Amino acid sequence: MHPDRLPRLILTALVLACAWPPVTAPMALGVGLLFGLMVRHPDPGGAARLSKTLLQMSVVGLGFGLNISQVWEAGRTGVIYTLVGIGFTLLLGRYLGRWLRVPSRTAALISVGTAICGGSAIAALAPVVEADDDEISVSLAAVFTLNAVALFIFPLIGHWVGLDQRQFGLWAALAIHDTSSVVGAGAVYGATALAVATTVKLARAAWIAPVTLFAAWRRGSRTRPKMPWFILGFLAAAVLRSVVPQGDPAWDVLSQASKRILVATLLLIGSGMTRQVLRRVGLRPMVQAVTLWIIVGSLTLGAILGGWVS
Repeated sequence: MHPDRLPRLILTALVLACAWPPVTAPMALGVGLLFGLMVRHPDPGGAARLSKTLLQMSVVGLGFGLNISQVWEAGRTGVIYTLVGIGFTLLLGRYLGRWLRVPSRTAALISVGTAICGGSAIAALAPVVEADDDEISVSLAAVFTLNAVALFIFPLIGHWVGLDQRQFGLWAALAIHDTSSVVGAGAVYGATALAVATTVKLARAAWIAPVTLFAAWRRGSRTRPKMPWFILGFLAAAVLRSVVPQGDPAWDVLSQASKRILVATLLLIGSGMTRQVLRRVGLRPMVQAVTLWIIVGSLTLGAILGGWVS
């Protein structure tokens, strides 16, 4: 038997098991992490591409569970906080990178990944700053590692400090890197947290285009970013639910199906956290990423608890 055949069969069986309703998001992530750390991954690149596609599908599907007025309200209230947070994080990341002597392009990628949308933002900025494969790989590994941590510790901290579901959704959307981890943490915390986290996070992700365009202008680059299509799909799904209420039974089915797809996505994301990924990051970039993330997450949580962000 080919050495990768058994791990591939196990991973496939685990992904299919995520269709079973008793399998929760934390369970799937935990099993995925155990698989990644204990079993030789048969196809980490393929799993990463599949998880990205499934995440985008699940985000669009979640839109069928929301009325467009809910989306507008959450996005409207979060836009100012998002803009302020992005600006602060980019500036802080720049100075932390200099202080820690992290290579400038790696520091820039980690900063934009923390400020906006994790791997998507890193992928959009990388060609603009002419980052090489190693710089991209290190940045993605650092952000990915913290995403996996966030999925576990954010719900625990949220319950510990007494955040209600709306507060938690807002905190997750403003302080966690990738859309996958934001949506996953929201799903763990509750339905309202999921709705708020998804909507505000997508408003944050929309800043990929203007921030990358600004960076291209500063550097004289001709690279132009693409608008993430799943944001438009999410909005279209919410509009469809609002204007065709007689289709609610079908929209509910699509929304529930998207949540099962999200569970499978989290398992695949967890499976990508291998020992090779952890070794790839290096000390200085990881210190920058962790320090930046802790400062941003703590300040955001303090602002929510203090009533300055609501």
